[in-house]
Amino acid sequence: MIVRPELQALRGDDAPQRQAQAAVRDVYEAWRAGPGGQAECELASFGRGADLDDLPLLSALFAPDDDAADRFVGDLVARLLARLADDPLTQSPLRFSSDEAATTLVLARAGTAVLTLHAIDGTALARRPAPALVSFPPAETFERILRGSAEAWLVTLLGSEGGRARLTVAEQPVRPGDLSRRIGQREARLLRRVEGTLVSLRLQRRCETGEVTREYALADGTLLHQAAGCPRDSRLELAAALLGRMERSDAAPLLAAMAEERGSPALRWQALRECLALDSAAGFVALCRIARAPDDPLAVPAGALRAQLLEAHPQLSGVCPCPA
Repeated sequence: MIVRPELQALRGDDAPQRQAQAAVRDVYEAWRAGPGGQAECELASFGRGADLDDLPLLSALFAPDDDAADRFVGDLVARLLARLADDPLTQSPLRFSSDEAATTLVLARAGTAVLTLHAIDGTALARRPAPALVSFPPAETFERILRGSAEAWLVTLLGSEGGRARLTVAEQPVRPGDLSRRIGQREARLLRRVEGTLVSLRLQRRCETGEVTREYALADGTLLHQAAGCPRDSRLELAAALLGRMERSDAAPLLAAMAEERGSPALRWQALRECLALDSAAGFVALCRIARAPDDPLAVPAGALRAQLLEAHPQLSGVCPCPA
């Protein structure tokens, strides 16, 4: 293995590296003191439901015939690249993710809203198979194409029944300057081919409605997977499952309370299942209460499960007698 002199020197004294990283952080903080800070402030309002037109900076970034997006992104990138050029061993202070074809840079985040910069490498994308799946997350997305062009499919979810969706697919060219707004529960864009590198600015806010992300097969609309629509619900579902695997019967009252709360149906159902497994009596009482609530979205499946359990285990009738 060849160790370059720069790396060899850091083995004996890492102070220069720490100072260089601090300098990069200072550049970022200086940007946050100006346009970055304004973006975070407006993102917080946007995440709480504010209209985009009422937010001066964000609305300018996604306004037709406005170069605000180029100036906003260019200012940050120019500052960081100048600093990174002087100290190439430092790391970006911004959160990012990258794979063979796509790189995402988080410019600002506040609550349920996030502003990101995306780059798609066309050569790497061409090595991947054609899109076969499509996901519909509970989120609203505004996107502005800054550089590059592509050919895409716009997939629209018309409805679903019995684990199968009705999908329409339309060809959609993507060109520099294009603006789009997509409601994630019913619209998705799949890139098929990219010329060079496609760079876009995206503004997204997650819907706090308890909805889930659903993934379908593009060929026939078969439902393949669904997951909680927000990180909090995912964490709570995982926690409920973990309590069940740990056989923590003392957690049954908490799980019963989670099942009866109004919120994500998927999370509530997971909590109910784990409660039934840990403490059948407590879980069955919660199940009966849910089944009797006419305005509860889980009332019908809870009623069906109650009937199945009573048929299989008649002794449960004494736990929570039918009010009739």
